[in-house]
Amino acid sequence: MALCDRIDPRAARIGAVNTLVFTSTGIEGFNTDSYGFLANLRAHGVNPAAGPALILGAGGAARAIAAALQDEGAPVTVCNRTQRNAAALAAALPPGNVLPWEYRSAALGDYALLVNTTSLGMVHHEPLDISLEAANPALAVADIIYAPLETELLKAARARGLTAVEGLGMLLHQAVPGFKAWFGITPVVDDELYHIVSGG
Repeated sequence: MALCDRIDPRAARIGAVNTLVFTSTGIEGFNTDSYGFLANLRAHGVNPAAGPALILGAGGAARAIAAALQDEGAPVTVCNRTQRNAAALAAALPPGNVLPWEYRSAALGDYALLVNTTSLGMVHHEPLDISLEAANPALAVADIIYAPLETELLKAARARGLTAVEGLGMLLHQAVPGFKAWFGITPVVDDELYHIVSGG
């Protein structure tokens, strides 16, 4: 961000830049994580504004996703193993709410979207310990992890008939605005691209 002459308002709100665009008038900074997350939700038929969202984690990805969902009008609650980090994220993006980690399973009936932004469930990491038994039947479950492509959380969601949104789509969609800015071409995220990148 310190290198930028201008920063996109959403990137400034998130507090991070991951895309630099060099123009005749200086360097512009953008954050494409929020765009990629929302585009991936919509590609799976999920309306980001459908209702309140519960975000697991309080790192940079959680902040980008929380800001994106708030901009869509969805109330956001942050739930993290270290509660002070959750409280800090919620305070940085008011009016964010905080849910203690131990209530993550029991509270799922109150949410339309669950998003895992932690490393729990990733290859070579600890599993994510959460039960979907109390989930709202209309709950959509998103996991930004893409190694493995289908996490245990997503398998559990599909087993209950819930909409499951994998993380590879977010990775692909977040590259679109940068590619367009750099090369003047808007790539299409379709099944062919997904299978090429996933090795499927």
